[in-house]
Amino acid sequence: MKRYRETETAELAEILKKDGVIAVPTDTVYGVCARMSTREAQEHLRDVKHRPLTKAFPVMCSDEDQIRTIAVVDERAEKLIRAFMPGPVTLILEKKADVPEYVNGGMATLAIRMATSAALKKLIEETGCPVFMTSANQSGQPTCRTLDEIEAACPTLDGMMEGNVTFGEASTIIDCTKDEVAILRQGPVTMDQIQKALARRSGID
Repeated sequence: MKRYRETETAELAEILKKDGVIAVPTDTVYGVCARMSTREAQEHLRDVKHRPLTKAFPVMCSDEDQIRTIAVVDERAEKLIRAFMPGPVTLILEKKADVPEYVNGGMATLAIRMATSAALKKLIEETGCPVFMTSANQSGQPTCRTLDEIEAACPTLDGMMEGNVTFGEASTIIDCTKDEVAILRQGPVTMDQIQKALARRSGID
């Protein structure tokens, strides 16, 4: 399986544009991704991961402007984006009405991350749309920690980007769709940090 340098984003973007699936390093764990703009790419990603149809994929965007094209960003969500993104957080946001149903299984929300490195940002920009991004492993199995492990677990990948991860644990998932923000999965960012950021940016603290 071919391994690409972080500078070879154009080659990797071409794979994604052809509905391929690649492995990439993020700030939390290694991920596998496919472009969001076609159902075929999503189905290929499901095949690689053996992920059930009942589980939607998180989406990674290049920047806040791209997030706003697919999700509703209210004042509170904007504060969290400015405080923690790019970083080890996933925000649950209301999806825009024109997002195709296949993207999130018909649900009203999307799980969204922002590109956590210059290489990922460039990759998404060159692909021309957000990407589905999920941990590099078989569904229900431990997350792979090296490219060799990824290649063994996901042998049908179309390529891999070399690079390092930082935190080594999954992102904090923050639900921004309720009256009070809630952590759905604990990761590197804590509720105390979230509350302090919201308070500080609201002019309360």
